Amino acid sequence: MFRSLAHLRDAAIQALVNDVFNTAKAVAYSGMLLMFPALLVITTVLAQVPQGTTLVGEIRGAFEQILPADSMDLLQSYVLSSKFHSNQLILYASALSIFAALGLMLSLMEGFRRAYRLPFDDWSFWGRRARALLLVPIVLVPLSAATLLVIFGHTIENWMIQNSDHELRHVVLIFWRGVRWAIALFTSVVVLSALYHFGTRRTEYWMRVAPGAVTGTLIWFPATLAFGWYVTRIADYTMFYGSFGAGIATLIWLYISAVSVLLGAELNGALFRERQELASIFAPPHQATSSQ
Repeated sequence: MFRSLAHLRDAAIQALVNDVFNTAKAVAYSGMLLMFPALLVITTVLAQVPQGTTLVGEIRGAFEQILPADSMDLLQSYVLSSKFHSNQLILYASALSIFAALGLMLSLMEGFRRAYRLPFDDWSFWGRRARALLLVPIVLVPLSAATLLVIFGHTIENWMIQNSDHELRHVVLIFWRGVRWAIALFTSVVVLSALYHFGTRRTEYWMRVAPGAVTGTLIWFPATLAFGWYVTRIADYTMFYGSFGAGIATLIWLYISAVSVLLGAELNGALFRERQELASIFAPPHQATSSQ
C-alpha cells in the first residue's frame, strides 16, 4: 500500500512538472468542438431510420446520466432547434468532427509523451497524425458498444422486471443497474488502456498500462458525480455567464475528464521509469558496460 501511495505521489508531482492542467485545457477545447457536430451527425442519421425520434430521445437520456444537468438543456436545444436536411451541412459537420477528434488525440498523445519523457521527435509529423486518426475508431468502438447498452438498458430493465416474479423485481432492478454501471466502468478502463497502449511510441504490455487506466477511471467517475452534484445543487453558471452557462459547465466536465486521463498516464509513466531503473540495476555487467 505504501508503495502504491509513493507511485501516486510521484505521478502527482510529475503531473505538475509536465503541465498536465494546461494540456487538459487543449483536450477539453477539442472535445467541445467535437461534441456538437458529432451529435448533429448522429441524430440526423438516427432520424432517418424507423423510431428515429425515440432513439434520439434515448440518447439524450443516456447523456443525462453523465453530463451536468444544464448541459443537457444546451444539447437538447441544439438538436431540436436545427433542421438537419442539408447534405452539405452534414458533410461540414463530419469534417469538423474529424478535425476536432484529431486535435483531441494529438493533445492526449502529447500528454502521454511527456509522462513517459520521450523525445518530441519520437514520431514524424505525419506519423503522429496517422496514429491519432487510428486512435479515433479504437476509442469509438468500445464507447459505442457501452453507449448502446446505456441507451437500451432502460428498455431491457423494464422487460426483466415485467418477466420476473413480483418479489424479485427490486432485486432484479438493483442487479441490472449494477451490471450497467459495471460494464460502463469496465469500458472506461478498456478505452483508457487502448489509449495508453497505442498512444505512445513506447508500446507496453496491456497489463502494464492497466494501473493508469484503472486509476484514471477511479478519478473520473467520482469527480463526475461530484461535479454533477455541485452544478445542480450549488453552482449557478447562468448568474455569471448567462446563456453560455451550460456550455461552460460542459467544458469544465470535459476538462475534468481530460485531467483524469492524463493523471492515469502520469502513473504509468512513473511505473515505467521504475521498471527501467530496476532493469538497469539488475542488468548483467556486460550489458551495463555496453550500454555505457
